[in-house]
Amino acid sequence: MDGSEQRVKKSDPGVAATPAVQVIERMFTLINVLASREDAISLKDISEKTGLHPSTAHRILNDLAIGRYVERPQPGSYRLGMRLLELGNLVKGRLNVRDAALAPMRELHRRIQQPVNLSLRQGDELVYVERVFSERSGMQVVRAIGGRAPLHLTSVGKLFLAADDAQRIRAYAGRTGLHGHTKNSITQLPALERELSKVRQYQYAHDNEELELGVRCMAAGIYDDQGKLVAGLSISAPANRMDEAWLAQLQTTAQDISHTMGFTPKGASV
Repeated sequence: MDGSEQRVKKSDPGVAATPAVQVIERMFTLINVLASREDAISLKDISEKTGLHPSTAHRILNDLAIGRYVERPQPGSYRLGMRLLELGNLVKGRLNVRDAALAPMRELHRRIQQPVNLSLRQGDELVYVERVFSERSGMQVVRAIGGRAPLHLTSVGKLFLAADDAQRIRAYAGRTGLHGHTKNSITQLPALERELSKVRQYQYAHDNEELELGVRCMAAGIYDDQGKLVAGLSISAPANRMDEAWLAQLQTTAQDISHTMGFTPKGASV
């Protein structure tokens, strides 16, 4: 019998726990017990394995079922829900694209000697998840991994916005107000729509000192096996040093990463 099958010891009454922490601990205990079995488990068995009173286990399991973290295939029995699979696939996708991108990013940086960034969309913001750079790049500001930026002010962010339909783009503009960071920032919807039309046409994007004065970027998309844009690869450089000749290398690197992710361009033989 493994640890998840063992009866959970009751909390020491002398140790105070806040109700919120206690509920979270019980929730994880219930999920671990459900994860230990492939088939559904009765409420009675769950109660015995966790040491929780049936009414307590029932209440927490019902809350989890509302969020689709738990399913009830039959009255009085429970198993893990599809929401956990969805979240697991989301994390897996993010980890996979980083793993697939890191070596090609390093090779691209070796050739151009400028920062190479890997970014993902999270809501209305861009999140930097990986970066390869060196002191020789001459960059004064290098955004840390985990840093965020508005979509409309970044080259990768424009790729993601360009993948949205007109209604979603208008909704984004309404939510964010299209606030700018520099005199070059695009802050009006018509100008943004024109910019995104160019992105769709040419399949790459630029940031012309729109997020930071003195810094320009170019970006190409990374696609998964379903043809979905999952990340963006970008080159950052001092504005007076950006070389458009890097674009072909950037696009090739992004295509190589997409191929590793299972992407097959339309019309290409499998």
